[in-house]
Amino acid sequence: MRFDLTDLRLFLHVVEAESITQGAERAGMALPSASARVRGMEETSGVLLLDRGARGVRPTAAGEAVAHHARIVLGQMEQMRGDLQLYARGLRGKIRVFSGRAAMAHLPEILRGYLADHPTIDIDLEERQSVDVVAAVAGGHADLGIAADTTDAGALETRPFETDHLVVVVPDGHRFEQREHVRFSEVLDEPFVGLPADSALQGHLAIHAAREGKPFKLRIRLDSFEDICAMTSSGIGLSIVPEVYALRYQTEMAFKMVALSDEWALRHLLVCARSFSALPVHARDLVEYLTSKNRNPLSLDEAHGRKSG
Repeated sequence: MRFDLTDLRLFLHVVEAESITQGAERAGMALPSASARVRGMEETSGVLLLDRGARGVRPTAAGEAVAHHARIVLGQMEQMRGDLQLYARGLRGKIRVFSGRAAMAHLPEILRGYLADHPTIDIDLEERQSVDVVAAVAGGHADLGIAADTTDAGALETRPFETDHLVVVVPDGHRFEQREHVRFSEVLDEPFVGLPADSALQGHLAIHAAREGKPFKLRIRLDSFEDICAMTSSGIGLSIVPEVYALRYQTEMAFKMVALSDEWALRHLLVCARSFSALPVHARDLVEYLTSKNRNPLSLDEAHGRKSG
């Protein structure tokens, strides 16, 4: 079988997009050429690799095997490219990172410093639910993931990244505004502004509300912590958000933060990978940077200054 790297990359794009047309676009290839390559792979292997239907394509069992080995081969090629960076200037590397929402609040500032120090490295950063982060890393769709420890990481290797403190946001004048901390059970009689039902944090809160034997009374669901805090500051309902987001919006909105004292309100954010030692050198370097307590993120002014210098 003579599959080249172009074949393998194209096939992965097709499998992930569930479409030969979209897979060809992602690979930067004309559709006739992409279709011919996929047919050639099937003719060479002697088996059908894709089930074709009106709604797209799905890999057969043989196709799943090809996709699995393609990820391994392309991962090894990326590792080699990264290792060669130790010896050759100008060779670029890319790291694909999936992150949960809580970690996304920390990453832009941290990654500014990393990218400024590593001009030949690009980072493809996507926000996903923690459970999807773990699945993507386990399936080889991302090099690294950052997820809350409330999500089972399975067989993935993990390292600590940051802590995520949950706080209760209350509007100015609320009876809880003078409290330093409050238990979850004390606020469950209040109306709330929350996240969509499929969000990891909202699911986490719903589980603990059920354990308290009280319903979680949501007046509205919003997809943005900024919008949630704004709605709370207008007196629509309380909200529970990561402290890092509440701090970001507190100076411009009329609300107070009250610490949530329940033990589960302190979540740990973890960097995860299938194997840290098997990562390309530039990805291993990013892991060390993310998990180091001595990292020194650049301010925007510093980043601009270094770029101009």
